[in-house]
Amino acid sequence: MFVDHAKIFVKAGDGGDGAIRFRREAYVPKGGPDGGDGGAGGSVVLAASNQVSTLIHIHYQQQYRVKPGDPGSGSRSSGKSSPDMIIPVPPGTLVKDAETNELVGDIRELGQQLIVAKGGRGGRGNHHFKSSTRKTPYIAEPGTKGEERWLSLELKFLADVGLVGLPNAGKSTLISVLSNSKPKIADYPFTTLIPNMGVVYWGRNHEHHFTVADIPGLIEGAHEGKGLGIQFLRHIERTSLLLHLVDVSVHPKGVDSKGNPIGEAANPVRDFKTIRSELAAYRANLMEKPFMAVATKMDSAIEKQLSKLARYCDKEKIPFFEISAVTGEGIAPLVRAMAKVVRPLRPVETAILKNNPQSLPASSLNKGEEMPPLYPKRGKGEFTQVKKCPVPT
Repeated sequence: MFVDHAKIFVKAGDGGDGAIRFRREAYVPKGGPDGGDGGAGGSVVLAASNQVSTLIHIHYQQQYRVKPGDPGSGSRSSGKSSPDMIIPVPPGTLVKDAETNELVGDIRELGQQLIVAKGGRGGRGNHHFKSSTRKTPYIAEPGTKGEERWLSLELKFLADVGLVGLPNAGKSTLISVLSNSKPKIADYPFTTLIPNMGVVYWGRNHEHHFTVADIPGLIEGAHEGKGLGIQFLRHIERTSLLLHLVDVSVHPKGVDSKGNPIGEAANPVRDFKTIRSELAAYRANLMEKPFMAVATKMDSAIEKQLSKLARYCDKEKIPFFEISAVTGEGIAPLVRAMAKVVRPLRPVETAILKNNPQSLPASSLNKGEEMPPLYPKRGKGEFTQVKKCPVPT
């Protein structure tokens, strides 16, 4: 189950009370005050972790309370502080105050921590209140209360590239070819019911990468709540690039002798405009992102429809690519173009996955084909994708 929204109540630990104690020892008739301080209450902390990918674990446990600190004791012994409560969340979690809608924090990086409720301070024991005029103070401080609040958590994928399109446009197939992601793929609309994330690696040692997010298909009227995709559009809000996938293949109703679609006419230009208008209706700033038009399923394309889309993109100065995830046609130029857009907008990662070769994706190139150079030559040779796979037949 994919959960990207959650509302939780957090209560940090109260501080322990300071102690009222007096030293009692043989031959020391007036030992004086020696009450210890109370322990501090633990805080509630949200921490980015790769052990969780959704908010489902928070969705089913809505209240988080930290134990209070222990009270102080005699001999100036301080009470034990209660430990912080660490709640793991996936990177990309936006945290807001549920009552005021005020932004509390944005958890983006692995290991990043955000204190959402601070623990109370322990109270001071009575030895702190001894003075020249008050030898036996019968006063001590109570611990302060820990913070409490209702929080609204919202998960937004931190993807570099977002895939959008009508249902069955080939988004899941493309992400499975580009990465190790294993989304559900079938020849019917709305196969994808939840967003999928994939990582595309390149370089001689796969030392560079960018991430791709695939969301359920959009339909006309999606911004009014129709279909599935609109509820997941938040996952492409942070992307650097949008790929608009358009199906140009033969539809199940077939074509006539002149190559025209039979039944409902396939219209890739209309499909492309539908997606653009739905994105604009959802959030206008999505239209400001760099985008590319991608004609999919070229292995069974209708030439007339492909030409219409190509002419439209040429007229509107829209970057246009033709691909087939089945044969690998056009994948390499598309990846090169994606990398050129993404690279200037994010720091280049250099961690090489030497200890986990299973995580390397299968190649999406034709047999024997090298990845076109993504960057100028650096030392010996160019960046190439070194894994090869046979061309599907």
